[in-house]
Amino acid sequence: MITPLFMRRLWLSGLMWAGLFTTTLPSHPQAIKEETLSGPDTHETGTGPHGHLFGDWGGERSRLEEKGVNFDLQYISDSLWNIKSEKKERLANWSRVRGTVDIDFGSLIHQEGLYFHATALWQGGGNLGQYLGLLSSPSGMSSGNTFRLDSWWLEKRLLNERVAVRTGQFAGQDFYGSQHYAASFIFEPMGYALGNLSTTFETFDPPSTPAMELRVVPRRNIYVKSMVLAADRFQYSHNPTGLVPQFRGAPVSVSEIGFSPGKNASSVRAFDNVETRRGYSGLYQFGASYNPAKFTNPASITPRAGNYLLYWKANQALWRVDPHEGKGLDATVSYDWSPADVNRNNQMLTAGLRFNEPLPLPIHNTMSLGYVRNSLSSNFVPPGMPAWKPEHGVEFNSLLTVTRKMLIQPVVQYYTNVGGGAQRAVVFGFRTKVEF
Repeated sequence: MITPLFMRRLWLSGLMWAGLFTTTLPSHPQAIKEETLSGPDTHETGTGPHGHLFGDWGGERSRLEEKGVNFDLQYISDSLWNIKSEKKERLANWSRVRGTVDIDFGSLIHQEGLYFHATALWQGGGNLGQYLGLLSSPSGMSSGNTFRLDSWWLEKRLLNERVAVRTGQFAGQDFYGSQHYAASFIFEPMGYALGNLSTTFETFDPPSTPAMELRVVPRRNIYVKSMVLAADRFQYSHNPTGLVPQFRGAPVSVSEIGFSPGKNASSVRAFDNVETRRGYSGLYQFGASYNPAKFTNPASITPRAGNYLLYWKANQALWRVDPHEGKGLDATVSYDWSPADVNRNNQMLTAGLRFNEPLPLPIHNTMSLGYVRNSLSSNFVPPGMPAWKPEHGVEFNSLLTVTRKMLIQPVVQYYTNVGGGAQRAVVFGFRTKVEF
């Protein structure tokens, strides 16, 4: 059995490995650098020196960026109201303030290809999905009320960004099973990551755990990456501040292979933005996660050793007004599956369409239509109870960048067979994001 001591040694060896790369391997010319920040709060639009509410700090922000140090502070909130459901009407607001620092040591101290990332946040509010009993959370942000260090890592990129190793504390769902068009949707299965990835206890944002990742780009349009993380089942209670890494739980392995026609795989972000939508871009992915721990089987008194999940994802630009620009129509589809004998929510399907710049306005805008289908395993139906029905959810939203500093995203969502039953729900509200 793999012990916490083994996980600690594995994590420390990864840190030493990254340090070894910084001193023993030669540097190579850099390709277009990836943005090191990745997670549910990545930017829909680029910010630049005039894209922050507090401006350029008298030029200090730009001077720091030239030295490789980038600070970001943002506020994001979802205000959602169940205007029709079996439950009493309730307005729920979920808010998050996130602060991030990214350091490029190539610009700072001439250590090419070496990066550091850290992000902390405060979040809290009402979880409308939990209140309604939905399988698909109406907000991709809602989880636990907390103030903590979310993630940090040291990353080394080599061979013109064809090889990258990362070690630190970060979440699996920020990179594996995450939705590439997440910024264009609000409900969780499409606004962050596939909603049932936690069947293998793949970690999510913000209660991240110690992890290591290796990424290789064998060909221009293909990448392969793999990650090992500590599958702590009680992250919030074991590490409430995020400051002390906890090596608890089994070591979960997650791997993914991706194909990106028309783009260099080394510069493909986990989440897209306006700049990455230019031309007929696409991203196709297959991934799998495996947890060697023991899981309960409702049909047996003997726990089952091991659990896994497989997912397939496709994102593609379908049509462009100008083949070199981003205005046009995009499509996305994702599906995952895990064994029905140990996983209650064992299948999920998501699909969506996004129209970039549909309105003739001088500001960036999108309109997005999303669909999610959650299927529950019949093995978990209590005796004497009717079979569960698949839960269906549909969302339509319009994203508007009111200014370079503020984004507003009104949304309406419709759910049938809430929680596998027969109820329906209609949710209305909006998302607000401000860059400080």
